[in-house]
Amino acid sequence: MTDHAHDLRAVREATDRLLSATGKLDDAALAEPSRLPGWSRGHVVAHLSRNADALVNVLLGRPMYADSETRDRDIERGAPRPKAEQLTDLTDSAARFADAASAPADWTRTVTLRNGVTDSASRVPFRRRVEVELHHVDLDIGYELEDLPDEFVTREIDFLAERFTGHSDVVATRITADDGRAWSTGGGAEGAPVVVRGTAPELLGWLCGRRDGSALAVDGGLLPALPPL
Repeated sequence: MTDHAHDLRAVREATDRLLSATGKLDDAALAEPSRLPGWSRGHVVAHLSRNADALVNVLLGRPMYADSETRDRDIERGAPRPKAEQLTDLTDSAARFADAASAPADWTRTVTLRNGVTDSASRVPFRRRVEVELHHVDLDIGYELEDLPDEFVTREIDFLAERFTGHSDVVATRITADDGRAWSTGGGAEGAPVVVRGTAPELLGWLCGRRDGSALAVDGGLLPALPPL
């Protein structure tokens, strides 16, 4: 069972790391490109602020976003703001999420996320943690996949491997980390699975679209193509 209390503590720790790192940037650095195509660092920070508020909506039983256009417009409007305004928004929105998540609630209830996706409320804190951790990496300011907590890396690989399991566009795949941990995913083709091996951070980078997989070893076929998240 998901331990939402543990995940809320981990979100706070990840958010503190993010705020500390973002606080060292200046306006010019925020305007520079992030690792996400078409997005500046300011876009990433604005998205993280709006995502916190969106997950508050989820916890309160409201639509996550009014609609995709509003979501995108809010990010574009927030991206060019000066560092002080961005940092205040990031801090305040994180606090709003923490407050909403600390209220007494039935954590076994089902909640609705973007595009009609449903999940247990207990997984919402981990979803927020994913946003904070991976987008911290996306800022390209010295925090890398290798810096992520090992427990987080394992759980996110668990989640992504499960997400692609049985996907018709992903061939059967066996994922093996250098330390012996292993996962099975895909299943869109018959026959022996393709085996993909590497460090856990490299495997996560490939699964979440942050790395191209060139550092991974592949046996039994080509590196499987993965659909966008």
